[in-house]
Amino acid sequence: MSNSELTTTEVLIGLGSNLNNPRQQVLNAIQAIEAIDGVNFLSRSSLYESSPQGPQDQENFFNAVVLVSTNMQAEVLLNRLQEIENEFGRVKTRHWGERIIDLDILFYGRYKIHSDLPDLNIPHLQALTRDFVIIPTLEIAPEWTLPNGSFLKDYQEACLNHQLTKISR
Repeated sequence: MSNSELTTTEVLIGLGSNLNNPRQQVLNAIQAIEAIDGVNFLSRSSLYESSPQGPQDQENFFNAVVLVSTNMQAEVLLNRLQEIENEFGRVKTRHWGERIIDLDILFYGRYKIHSDLPDLNIPHLQALTRDFVIIPTLEIAPEWTLPNGSFLKDYQEACLNHQLTKISR
């Protein structure tokens, strides 16, 4: 299917950083996402600070979620997001470790996608258990419907609580 045949899909993208002025890294990445050709920027959540999911010998993360619409295939959008990560100087040193920027497609409409690409599993594999995904997403998309027909808000109580703090709008 070519991009011209694709319908416009709403997509939620998660952002996180805990290195090199992480608050500013997230804000800069939001601007970079806004500038992607073929992406219509709809909304962004507040910024949140969260403790690390993985190794605890690292700084807290700053997180946000943005809502966009696009007619790009998920693989193409993922490539654009990875280009932004590379431009920011992202280097993955360890699993769930420090990041200058981390950009993840959390939800791509109501689609369920499992790809041979290691970073393309939609919904994101841990999206339904992470408060730094669910809380910011519900702020900008309170009625988000999952591929199975349930609502994201129904998963809010199942979030792993790890000290999420709202920083700013």
